[in-house]
Amino acid sequence: MKMKKLMVLLLLAVLLVSLSACSGLVIGSSEITAAALSPTEVVTEPNLPTENQGDSVLETSSISVEFDTDDLDASTSSAGMTYIRLEGDAVSIEGNGASADGSTVTITSSGMFNISGVLADGQLIVDSEDDGTIKLVLDGADITCSTSAPIYVLNAGKVVITLAEGSQNSISDGSSYVFSDSETDEPDAAIFSKSDLTINGSGALVVNASYKDGIASKDDLKIVSGTITINAVNDGIKGKDAIAVMDGVITIYAGADGMQANNAEDADKGYISIDGGSFDITSALDGIQAESNLVISGGTFTIAAGGGSSSVSYSTGWDNRGMPNSTAETRSQESTKGLKAGVDITIAGGEFNIDSADDSIHSNNSITIDSGAFELLSGDDGIHADTSLEINAGELTIMQSYEGLESMIITINDGTIYVTAFDDALNGSNGSGDSMFNSPAMQGEAASGDCHLTMNGGYLVIDAGGDGIDVNGGIDMSGGLVIVNGPTNDGNGALDYLGTFNMNGGFLVMVGSSGMAEAPSDTSKQYSLIHTYSSVQAAGSMVQIQDDQGGDILTFVPSKQYQSVLVSSPALQNGLSYTIYSGGSSTGAVMDGLYSGGTYTPGTQITSYTISGAVTGTIQGGGGFPRGPGDRTPPQSP
Repeated sequence: MKMKKLMVLLLLAVLLVSLSACSGLVIGSSEITAAALSPTEVVTEPNLPTENQGDSVLETSSISVEFDTDDLDASTSSAGMTYIRLEGDAVSIEGNGASADGSTVTITSSGMFNISGVLADGQLIVDSEDDGTIKLVLDGADITCSTSAPIYVLNAGKVVITLAEGSQNSISDGSSYVFSDSETDEPDAAIFSKSDLTINGSGALVVNASYKDGIASKDDLKIVSGTITINAVNDGIKGKDAIAVMDGVITIYAGADGMQANNAEDADKGYISIDGGSFDITSALDGIQAESNLVISGGTFTIAAGGGSSSVSYSTGWDNRGMPNSTAETRSQESTKGLKAGVDITIAGGEFNIDSADDSIHSNNSITIDSGAFELLSGDDGIHADTSLEINAGELTIMQSYEGLESMIITINDGTIYVTAFDDALNGSNGSGDSMFNSPAMQGEAASGDCHLTMNGGYLVIDAGGDGIDVNGGIDMSGGLVIVNGPTNDGNGALDYLGTFNMNGGFLVMVGSSGMAEAPSDTSKQYSLIHTYSSVQAAGSMVQIQDDQGGDILTFVPSKQYQSVLVSSPALQNGLSYTIYSGGSSTGAVMDGLYSGGTYTPGTQITSYTISGAVTGTIQGGGGFPRGPGDRTPPQSP
């Protein structure tokens, strides 16, 4: 990731110099600047509370998570501590506040309780009318209960489980629970709490949940630290009101969701906030799922959801009408997303490696990415937001997807973004229809043109089997660098939009088929040049565009066969002539097929154009709704 970031920055720097040198333009006068082209990553380093530091509040987005003194206190001894020693099928207790009945331990008052030893088939119950904190220090505890939750918090003000330094602890339940009557269905997790529950400490905990969930709280569940491994037939970690993670090493194997906050009755609850830690999650359903908001500001995440992207099959290809050659995509009807939220996802940092059968990152409303490094493989969308998607920084690589980035409103302000998609790579759509029939002509929902793409900066590289950029509405581009290797079939295009595409700054190069080729609108302030070849050009065949002084406007090697090329650059000037060459070679630096600097050795001269309007060139599309150059007027001076 870091090497890719460095190479992108070097390419942009060289490109800026070459643009200025070849055109004689002052970059700023063409509404393109180093800041607009070069992605910048904002790295946030929050002041994290340490143990015994006192009350602390972590505020992220609209979520305020409070970690108080009890949550952060990972001490394992105190005056008056009670010792509970587990001895197979019996228990011995030294101290106050706890009692034993055979292999069942009941804690009835606040205080600190040290728990060690092996309980072969028994239960630890917390049932206290005391509003104080009950602290359970697991210090080499191995508890198994075949008929109920091994640790069951029935009533308490708050419970803190501290994993003693160097300790190895294990909690295991049976495959069926015995309840007092047919109306009772709780507890349903190996560690189950009806009160707020916090886990801290530097020890290790393994939870084997054979009945349903691994760790569950009916209120808030907080993880401050510790090494936690969960094997659960249902959800791994479940906090009804909220899950808040400060740190820790967390490994989850779940038969349903890896982590879930599911309070749907209170709009202020049902959220997950993660500030750091290491997460390795393998889930049959969603990796991390929040009913309302999911906020992540740091941590490393390896998530495999729903069997991963390889569990989904697509059509084998496209015909010239843009229709699939064989069967449509197939996937489970269950939700198998990597990160999922009902309202909003905000990511301010972290490293993410997600392989999901469904969307890798999904929100029913909005997503904001302010930083982070992402490697995503998806059986559906790489990143999907029903309403709005905003990318402000970060390094995003969508290595596999059906559609790459999808939302009604997409805004890219910065970042380094690579998207590979079977269908549309960037899709401005509400996602309500079958993605194979998402063109404006076929979709009633698209006719309103309510969708929009805004590109203010960043570096975007697209490889699309369908449309490269498809927006059921307008586009505004004022900065950044965009490279599109579009479709090879004439039923799709490198560019497809409904309404107006104002190309006012930045650098854009698009190659693809010719049948649906489009260009920006004549309302643009920056000039564009488009050319359609008389025959298909082979993948790897260099395209080069020079001005009449031999200055390099574009030297590019497409990764796939193509029959149309579009370039928009601040170096293009009204009234000047530009010549297109095919083939040849260049000594310049190359990244993602785009050359900068160096010397070009000409191939075959194809044609020349004189800029006479916002868009100049030829479009020979017949299968769609191309916007040809027509009668164009020069764009307004910046």
